[in-house]
Amino acid sequence: MQLLNRPENMTRITTPALAEAYIAEQIAALQEQIGDKKVLLALSGGVDSSVVAALLIKAIGQNLVCVHVNHGLLRKGEPEQVIKVFREELGANLIYVDAVDRFLDKLAGVEDPETKRKIIGGEFIDVFAEEARKLDNIEFLAQGTIWPDILESEAGIKAHHNAGGLPDDLKFELVEPVRILFKDEVRVVGKALGLPDGMVYRQPFPGPGLGVRCVGAITRDRLEAVRESDAILREEFAKWGLEGKVWQYFTVVPDFRSTGIEDGKRTFRWPCVIRAINTTDVMEVTTEHLPAELIDHLVRRITSEVAGINRVLIDYTPKPPATVEWE
Repeated sequence: MQLLNRPENMTRITTPALAEAYIAEQIAALQEQIGDKKVLLALSGGVDSSVVAALLIKAIGQNLVCVHVNHGLLRKGEPEQVIKVFREELGANLIYVDAVDRFLDKLAGVEDPETKRKIIGGEFIDVFAEEARKLDNIEFLAQGTIWPDILESEAGIKAHHNAGGLPDDLKFELVEPVRILFKDEVRVVGKALGLPDGMVYRQPFPGPGLGVRCVGAITRDRLEAVRESDAILREEFAKWGLEGKVWQYFTVVPDFRSTGIEDGKRTFRWPCVIRAINTTDVMEVTTEHLPAELIDHLVRRITSEVAGINRVLIDYTPKPPATVEWE
């Protein structure tokens, strides 16, 4: 039986031995819960869903059906990378769904962040339901819910698409094998499962994707500005030796504009906000103060290479009072 809440006396998973013990417990629990039925998993390629996939593959093998949904809110090159790593290298039973227009059309004009999250979560459920109808014997939906998701949802800080039950008309039972773990514990478990470092130590990525970094009503051009600026940031962090040393870094493009100058003419474009943070449990975070030379370089690249951007700002706010994401 899957635990719904983290035991108060649970030892923090920090070693391979503790991770192996957890893996053994979860495999037994998953086999008992699922039996010979099939499970659908939303495989984003992020840390949480990757670890869930690895656990389920060990527990039930090909009875796991991984669904990768391209909702148009993924980082640059991410759908291609997920297909390469999971289908071609790991041999996962993977279904790819191109739902870009479907998601972005439903999100058009929606400004409220919680409404955006609910639309994205609802569409995910609908996509899984449609895929399930094409398959036989699907009775379970696996999710990469982790303990901070549950805590923040219960506190009313934000809604999580993977922290609640399914609608009554969907006959799926939830499978959440890392539900009681903190993010650092998920990584230790992933390492013990033999997942590659590039996957285990991959930056966390919000369930609603770039939708919460394209602040306000999502437009395709501003969403592309988020995607392109994020790609530049990740490329430069790797060049500067910061990849793997800073826990998470990303860009945000809010829905307002400011005046600028290009070739002696006035521009009226968006700002790009850079956020770089460190944490162990996601409940509190500190900010990474970047080298001045790197900041200057990022400003030059982003303002010259990303359409629609004429300012670059740095967000140095810790959590609390801020949250990790802007929405």
